[in-house]
Amino acid sequence: MREAWDARDAGVLRLPSGLLFRGRGLRRPLSADGPLPTYGVYLLGGPPPQLAWETRWLRWPDFRLPADRTEARTVLTDAWHRARTERVEIACAGGRGRTGTALACLAVLDGVPPRDAVAYVRAHYDRHAVETPWQRRYVRRFGQLSDSARPEA
Repeated sequence: MREAWDARDAGVLRLPSGLLFRGRGLRRPLSADGPLPTYGVYLLGGPPPQLAWETRWLRWPDFRLPADRTEARTVLTDAWHRARTERVEIACAGGRGRTGTALACLAVLDGVPPRDAVAYVRAHYDRHAVETPWQRRYVRRFGQLSDSARPEA
């Protein structure tokens, strides 16, 4: 396993399973002394900037929901699995609305009840995460998977 995120660093969210994700706003510069991601999921209306690590763009306009919700589930499930062995970054422009929503969906995948996932992310990542009512509703609905469709740990 590669060096993990430091759970004490700003923007790092530890899920109940112990998986670590870094949430970030792309408007904020990267820390010069911390490790870089090995994989990033970028939630933007247009393609992300060129980065030195593997990336995945999920078309997700500001203050909205993912353009393709099936793709969003696939991308977030993949990110959840990758976090076992990689430093996964989830980012949008500001790092709160779309990033917080995606982190809350990852919390649901990790076993946090959908009704509690937004509160979990607000308590452990950013108190302003998940900015709109429809983003909160998306997280609750994201959890409406049958038990057989949940990713295996």
